[in-house]
Amino acid sequence: MPLQLYNTLSRKKESFKPIKKGFVSIYSCGPTVYGNQHIGNMYAYIQWDVLVRFLKYSGYKTKWVMNITDVGHLTSDQDEGEDKMEKGAKKEGLSVWKIAEKYIEQFLASMDALDIKRPSILCQATKHIKEQIDLIKMIEEKGFAYKTSTGLVFDTSKFKDYAKFAKLNLKKQYAGVRTKIDQEKKQPWDFLLWITNQPNHIMQWDSPWGKGFPGWHIECTTMSVKYLGKKFDIHTGGKEHIPVHHTNEIAQGFGAFGSSNTANYWLHNEWLLFEKTKISKSLGNVILVNNLQEKGFDPLAFRYLAFTAHYKKGLNFTWKGLEASQNAYERINTIIAKEDDKKINKKYLKEFVEAINDDLNTSKALSVLWNLLRDKKAYGKRKTVLEMDKVLGLDLKPEIIVRVIPGYVLDAIKQRERYRQEKKWDLADKIRKEIESNGYTIEDTGKGPMVKRLR
Repeated sequence: MPLQLYNTLSRKKESFKPIKKGFVSIYSCGPTVYGNQHIGNMYAYIQWDVLVRFLKYSGYKTKWVMNITDVGHLTSDQDEGEDKMEKGAKKEGLSVWKIAEKYIEQFLASMDALDIKRPSILCQATKHIKEQIDLIKMIEEKGFAYKTSTGLVFDTSKFKDYAKFAKLNLKKQYAGVRTKIDQEKKQPWDFLLWITNQPNHIMQWDSPWGKGFPGWHIECTTMSVKYLGKKFDIHTGGKEHIPVHHTNEIAQGFGAFGSSNTANYWLHNEWLLFEKTKISKSLGNVILVNNLQEKGFDPLAFRYLAFTAHYKKGLNFTWKGLEASQNAYERINTIIAKEDDKKINKKYLKEFVEAINDDLNTSKALSVLWNLLRDKKAYGKRKTVLEMDKVLGLDLKPEIIVRVIPGYVLDAIKQRERYRQEKKWDLADKIRKEIESNGYTIEDTGKGPMVKRLR
């Protein structure tokens, strides 16, 4: 069975056919780097990492481009509110440039911890201002834009299929949302290409429409086209991108090039929830990758957990579920450490490939992996699982057996930290020895204590 992907354009699974034989071009909407990327953000990139890994495994050469939004992403989808980058800068007392640098570094560290391969090209919006201005000029010259006191606005009435991609009922969706800032818009859903008359905005550049900065949507159209061409294979993002961001990207592509879709396949993941609630800073339920490590979990156990449900169904994160995933991850390593045969089991590998071919069905693929490990008559367990791992990216190493750090050890670590803060060094040292007697070592770092199992 050839690779089948659920295409948001058609709302159905389609056989994947690349534009160029043997080569696949992919664009992924990346992070807005005004703060830490939490596990909900990283969940999406794990899915697209599997996509790229599998394409390579299937013999394709790939070019994966991901943007970094470091300007223009306002706090409201109605072209209102503060730039998220500047909001983050004010909160931390740093420059917007330092904020971007800080959280790009955090994002990349999280990618590395989760074994997400770096994209072929990671591109920042602020480093592509000229290209964005050039594309906006093209859209304006073709009659798809008009000026207001707020900036240059895309005229969605010129694109009759504007609402088609997201199946929007625009009048219902935008009923009652007109505000002072968009009184001059011809339609409430028209959107800003270039934003002007913002004297307090720190990041500004000269343009034909006045000093200002680009809107959020233009950066993705600009950078995807620059690095992949006017037509490319796959565009990925979260389901939240469908009604506004990706709808506007498609409109911009039509305005600039006359093509309603710059990408042939649009893939969107469902959300990762935390105890059935959306992960949100405002709700205070944000979990970072390093928080998993602080609690004694291997980040790759979270990667395993991300595979237990289909990317379009989403996943409910719980600590109990993560512990089960870490135990499963440990068990895989334990089992294959005992195997030493050197043949690949073609039957199980074929089933695994068929599962991934079915719209990246990682949960089914894991079932195949476990069926192999439980099959007492099956040969080639180690070799086959390591072959599967070329797609899953769990960094399985049969010689390393991971362990869940027990709760009583974690409690002891917290108590030791309290003693250290109170400068009760003798008591802190006593707990250290107790931790070591239970088979763990503790290392004090600038980011807090790191605990490891003694081997």
